[in-house]
Amino acid sequence: MPSEADFPVYVDVDYTDGDGENPADYPSTEHKIEKAIEVTREGLEQYDNPVVMWTGGKDSTLTLYFVKQVADRFDLEVPPVVFIDHYQHFDELMDFVEHWADEWDLDVIWARNTDVGEYVDEHGLEPGDDIPIEDLSEHNQHHVRNILEYEEDTFPFLLDTYVGNHLLKTVALNDAIEEYDVDGILSGVRWDEQEARADETFFSPRHDPDIYPPHDRIQPILQFAEPDVWETFWHFVVPDTVEEFPEEGYVPQGQDDLPEGVQKEDVPVSPKYFAGFRSLGSQVSTDKAAEEPAWLQDMANTTERAGRAQDKEDLMERLRDLGYM
Repeated sequence: MPSEADFPVYVDVDYTDGDGENPADYPSTEHKIEKAIEVTREGLEQYDNPVVMWTGGKDSTLTLYFVKQVADRFDLEVPPVVFIDHYQHFDELMDFVEHWADEWDLDVIWARNTDVGEYVDEHGLEPGDDIPIEDLSEHNQHHVRNILEYEEDTFPFLLDTYVGNHLLKTVALNDAIEEYDVDGILSGVRWDEQEARADETFFSPRHDPDIYPPHDRIQPILQFAEPDVWETFWHFVVPDTVEEFPEEGYVPQGQDDLPEGVQKEDVPVSPKYFAGFRSLGSQVSTDKAAEEPAWLQDMANTTERAGRAQDKEDLMERLRDLGYM
């Protein structure tokens, strides 16, 4: 892995690209797609060991779609995808990820904090149960005591908390970055999704070795607002993926409203979105936003992440400073 000093030597990207912009600076879906292709291509060509961050959600799946399209068009390799398994996913999401990883022949890196996971299994813990800090590995204790400066004797086995999110997601991700010598992560972060992400640029450096293994974040869909994501899915992603789907696009008007011969499992859209979830977090702390599918909900007047645990949302800026996506 390159050090902070020599990292920029072999990567030549504009870290200011996108600075001060917002989705309105890309007035049409075509403009947004054109920029996504440009950023994706540069990411695949500039970095020696890129990966795609894939959660199974709409944003990371859209990013993966652009990666696959660009790789095919310009004769480039599809990088491995990193899936952070935080042990509290919806079963349907895990099934979705495993199905499409096989369908698309993806090389999946399963990023897990196995120290925490094994403790949970050995002691039969449920989400919310306490885990003693002293029973963690030295590596995890270092993160809890020295980086988070957490002073309690235990922490709850919950994803959407300061300690839980850091250990189960950020530490797992950073360990994978180091193990696989990752220098660039293509991620599905968007400007409009969360206030802490509004100032991101298309190429965002993460070069401080005291916080994370030095790497860059490559963010091709910053310019997409939530409605743009769904428009692109139903008019491009799904028709390009499902042979039986109408080429001109077809927007389902209900949970079971799909073209004849097409089932939900044929479509690269998580079943949780069909069921009314707008954002996919953990099975413990994420609720559906409404009864209708996500793309039919009132996106202009409601919050995309309203179903998420609010304490995690309030900590987003601090978590991102520690390496969270």
